[in-house]
Amino acid sequence: MENRTRLGWIAFTGFLACIPLANWMIGHVGTVCVPNGPCLVPVAPGLMAPSGVLTVGAALVLRDVVQRCLGLRAGLLAIALGTLASALVAPAALVLASGVAFALSELADCAVYTPLQRRRLLLAVVASSMVGLVVDSVVFLTLAFGSLDFLAGQIVGKLWAVAIAVPLVRLLRRVAPTPA
Repeated sequence: MENRTRLGWIAFTGFLACIPLANWMIGHVGTVCVPNGPCLVPVAPGLMAPSGVLTVGAALVLRDVVQRCLGLRAGLLAIALGTLASALVAPAALVLASGVAFALSELADCAVYTPLQRRRLLLAVVASSMVGLVVDSVVFLTLAFGSLDFLAGQIVGKLWAVAIAVPLVRLLRRVAPTPA
């Protein structure tokens, strides 16, 4: 198996693993757990976010890697399977919010990433992740909690994951110089 394909399947597996992890974390991991609400983690001084943000930001970048290495169909399959996994593993109270937010954010990510990836990979990953993380945050918080109180924290938390991934995107250009 060539490096590009191997990396694509590793990203595909990692992408799918992010979903149940995010749903589990939101109810179990945090410095503070709000009664009948999410567990929160600090993402910046004075700024808290539901703990699932730590893996959702990574999922946005991993989906881009799947598409780069395995092609658009694999990227769309990952979104479909991820949406199903999100609905299956989310706590009952969060199934709708998790599934809808996941599907819409990943489709938005894909819509921005696809036309940009051929000429400007780093821009494609950053821009598509920015759009996807805002869509995910607004939709999830609105449907799950009826409030955008944690919006700034959600965005900052997901941006950390995207920022950490930027050096990996530079490496990706060497492993998969052109889209599959």
